[in-house]
Amino acid sequence: MPRQKIVVLTGAGMSAESGLKTFRDENGLWEGHDVMQVASPQGFAQNPELVLEFYNQRRRQLLEVSPNKGHLALGQLEQTFDVSIITQNVDNLHEQAGSSHVVHLHGELFKVRSTVNENHILDWKKDLVLGDTDDNGNQLRPHIVWFGEMVPMLETAAQITQQAEILIIVGTSMQVYPAASLIHYAPKQTPIYFIDPRPNIRSSDFENLTVIPKTAAEGVPSLVEQLFNN
Repeated sequence: MPRQKIVVLTGAGMSAESGLKTFRDENGLWEGHDVMQVASPQGFAQNPELVLEFYNQRRRQLLEVSPNKGHLALGQLEQTFDVSIITQNVDNLHEQAGSSHVVHLHGELFKVRSTVNENHILDWKKDLVLGDTDDNGNQLRPHIVWFGEMVPMLETAAQITQQAEILIIVGTSMQVYPAASLIHYAPKQTPIYFIDPRPNIRSSDFENLTVIPKTAAEGVPSLVEQLFNN
């Protein structure tokens, strides 16, 4: 019998309880920087050292943290269900927790790519500095989707969401486009579970929507237990 298809959309709130700071502060700054300084092609062109060091700090931080109970619960879902995770996060905590089908919309911290050939992607866990190049001598850059750049995995994510028999949204406001558009690709009758400690959508906003006002580490394990028992 085919396994039921669960699609999970995750954002920064998914990893917050692992100790990964959400990049953006209340005032919209990223670690004290204007976002366009550290997350745009223009910022990289103007001050590549600043941008590389910004992501070096994120990468070092990622080496020190572990998946939380929410990540681990999603990993366990694969025992019974066909699970795809679509994440806005650039960490690899879903993979560390045992999830085997993860689509990263915004890139990955533990990968870098050529500034000339975007398909030349390398695994990378150490600091990235000026002078680190691909085989042709082209500078490497973080494998991160910056503001103003295409989101290459968006079409794949939309196709996956169209297959959802259950949709779970964790730790994302669903206000940031284009990722926020994905909820509209779910088939009409699909049950949707929205887990966020400060939810900004109401149960009446979508058909079959259940709002769970809890953090990822609390809300995901309890929902997973419920799904296993259904």
